[in-house]
Formats: sequence, structure tokens, C-alpha cells
Amino acid sequence: MTDDAAVPDLRASDADREQVAEILRDALAEGRLDMEEFEERLDATYKARTYGDLTPITRDLPDQGTSVPAVSLTKQPERSGTWGDRIVGGDDAGTSSWAVAVMSGFQRKGRWTAPRRFNCFAFWGGGEIDLREAYFADREIVINAVAIMGGVEVVVPPGVEVVVRGIGVMGGFDHREEGVPGEPGAPRVIVTGFAFWGGVGVDRKLPRAEKQRLREERRREKLERRQERRRELEGSHRDHLNLHSRREEHEPHGRDDR
Repeated sequence: MTDDAAVPDLRASDADREQVAEILRDALAEGRLDMEEFEERLDATYKARTYGDLTPITRDLPDQGTSVPAVSLTKQPERSGTWGDRIVGGDDAGTSSWAVAVMSGFQRKGRWTAPRRFNCFAFWGGGEIDLREAYFADREIVINAVAIMGGVEVVVPPGVEVVVRGIGVMGGFDHREEGVPGEPGAPRVIVTGFAFWGGVGVDRKLPRAEKQRLREERRREKLERRQERRRELEGSHRDHLNLHSRREEHEPHGRDDR
């Protein structure tokens, strides 16, 4: 291709559409798009036929130019996505090291850096510490949670090892995820503290972008099965018509009794 003006008219491939969908998933995970905007843009992505159709979808998202297609015309290396990329180490103290909820609530979620020790307190309130998209200041971090007539929920992604050491008095700590082996190189999360008439829960969930990707895969598989079934029905109908036509050709014509 020698003329940049012709780029918008080039036909987009499935790989191009999937690359744009990945950018949208990252934007959803980072909070740049809400779910409604994400679904609208994702629908437009899979309906796009040319680079000109794809360009506006990610124009206002980071690292996207305004005069070139959002999809690179050369194959880019994929990100490794290993745990080593998410354990920053060094002197990083984390994005936030404490949180308090008194008759209110707090959240730590999205792309943030969990410190080596995170202290939180909930009194007649609740808090959520979501580590699914988080980076980690070290290979082992401690979440010290105190819940008095309140609750704290810790959400970890698959692959992370969890150790629970908290004490509950007329309350408790959730031990369901304890003992699940961690993946090689994954961080360890130690949940400790004290719960009085309250609770500290630990839940293991897929990252939102991964859940959305799986939903998209199921949707595509369902669509492919529907299209395959339609093709089978159309083929069966054609076979029936052909058989009927051949029978008519071989049937004797009406007799002349004269």
C-alpha cells in the first residue's frame, strides 16, 4: 500500500477486530469505559468491515492516534502476561496502604499497586479490596483487616495463594480459598486481623476483562453453531428440492387412451 488515504478502505480481518476488542477490554478494566459504552463499541467492532469503520471506536482511548487506524498494519508481539510483570518489587510502597470505613464504605480496585502491608478498618460499614487487576509491591503482601459490626471483602484472581490468619469473636474470617495451590511465580496474599460482630470474606473471581472475553467466546460459539445449523437446514432443503425435481423428471407423462 502506497497511499495512506486508501487505508480506511482496506478490509479488516478477524485479527484486526480482535485487537480492537482487546483495547476495549483494557479500557473497561481501567474504568475508562462503562459497561454500556463497552458493549456498544464491542458490537460496532465485530460489525466493522474496514479500517475506516474501526478507527473511531478507539480514537479517544490511550495510545490511539487520530489520523491512523487504531489497528496496526504490522503484527505486534503479544504481552507476556506473566506474574513477574505484576510484581513490581523495589521500593514501591503501593498506591494506597490503608482505608477506613465508619458507617460508610471504601474500595480499592482496578489497576492499583497493593503494598506489602495494607491496613483497613470497618465500623458499621464495609470495604472491598479487589486484587484481580492489581500489581503487587512484593511476592507476599499482608492485608490486615479489622471489622467491628462491619465487613471487608478481599477478591483475588485465580492462581494467587491465600493464607488466612485472622481472629473472629462473634464474627469470622472466610477460609474457603485457603489451601488452594498458587501458580508458579504468583504472589501470596496473607489475610489477618480481627472481626467482632463482623466478617472478613475472601473470594476468588476471574478478572472482569477475562469474564467478558469468555462471554464473547460463548456468544461467538453460539452464533457459529446457529450458522452451521442454518447451513445444514439449507443444504437439506436443497437436497429435498433436487430429489423432488429428479422424481418429476423420471415420472411417466400422462397416457393417451385414444
